[in-house]
Amino acid sequence: MLTVDDFIYQQEAKQRELLLYMHQLLTDEFELQCKIRYKIPFYDRKTWICYLNPLKNQGIELAFVRGNELSNEQGLLSSKGRKQVYGVEIQEIADIPLGSLKEVLHEAVLLDDTTPYASKR
Repeated sequence: MLTVDDFIYQQEAKQRELLLYMHQLLTDEFELQCKIRYKIPFYDRKTWICYLNPLKNQGIELAFVRGNELSNEQGLLSSKGRKQVYGVEIQEIADIPLGSLKEVLHEAVLLDDTTPYASKR
């Protein structure tokens, strides 16, 4: 079975650097658990919070599973036509709006901790 570390180190250099940076942020600072699901790393506490998806253009997307429930006051998140999942594309570590991104992550973790996920199916 593929581990998260295996997944990250299989990526090309630019994506590997971005994935390592975000993985460390999510697991160390936000204390999220990580597991490979649908062939990519998903991060959770009670339920799935977000995932890291390598993009064809060599960047990555940090996508929030319950993005439609987040305030997006920072204006970072884009739906890309999706109804529930919202995300932010990251091309370079230097370009990450870290303060704003951490605000979104804190909100997503708080949502997971306080509001049970209710499937809309």
